[in-house]
Amino acid sequence: MNNVLFLGAGNMAYAILGGLIAKGEQATQFRAIDPSEDAAVKMANLGVACTAAWPSDFKPQAVVLAVKPQQMQAVLQSHAPRLAGTLLISIAAGVGVEQIRNWSGQIESRVVRCMPNTPALVGQGMSGLYFTNNCTADDKSFAKRIFQSCGQVIEVQNESDINAITAISGSGPGYVFYLMEGLAKAAVQLGFDQEQAAQLVKQTFLGAATLANQSQDTFAILREKVTSKGGTTFAGLEELRLAAVDEALIKAAQAACARAEELQKGG
Repeated sequence: MNNVLFLGAGNMAYAILGGLIAKGEQATQFRAIDPSEDAAVKMANLGVACTAAWPSDFKPQAVVLAVKPQQMQAVLQSHAPRLAGTLLISIAAGVGVEQIRNWSGQIESRVVRCMPNTPALVGQGMSGLYFTNNCTADDKSFAKRIFQSCGQVIEVQNESDINAITAISGSGPGYVFYLMEGLAKAAVQLGFDQEQAAQLVKQTFLGAATLANQSQDTFAILREKVTSKGGTTFAGLEELRLAAVDEALIKAAQAACARAEELQKGG
């Protein structure tokens, strides 16, 4: 793998680098820039050097933009002269290709926009990738290799699709945790203690997700298989239907997508 520099060394950068190194990549191929002492300690645990300034002894072929969206403009402008000719890979929500090119001063730069999600921290991430037209086949293979180290990858053909991916898999863990939180509250109200409730809910979600992943059935068929007419699951699902939970989830994803579009427009 070519040398890769991470601008930002937060949780997602740590997850990606951890996945790459676990799959046999050499830590010396990577560097990180982050002023945080905590970030430097975490990177050191992986064997990756992390400095507050651009490392003069390291020439990256790709730069992963792993800073918060609101920091992106200042960070790119401060490092603009050093970014010429490098593949720029952004994992920031709501920051578009045009913004990245303008802020970095590299109007013709090859850019990859990626939306990973937090399960990358345990090697179960889902990342969507969009490539600008001037990205080469090697660029695409290289970027996919990075994110496949911590989960699965899909490629989209339109940049706007990244906002949709943000709404589904990027924000999706938040929706799932919200549902888990609610079911755990129900377990406590039914007489279980907090530890028991957490165990019941975690294993239920893990088991259901694993079953869905290993089955050829659609989600609807899997639901039907566990639902007997007039049974306990049927009674519970009827309450969810009455509360229009499916419609609420659709609205949640639409709101997340709209917010990602607003961020991309500078809102």
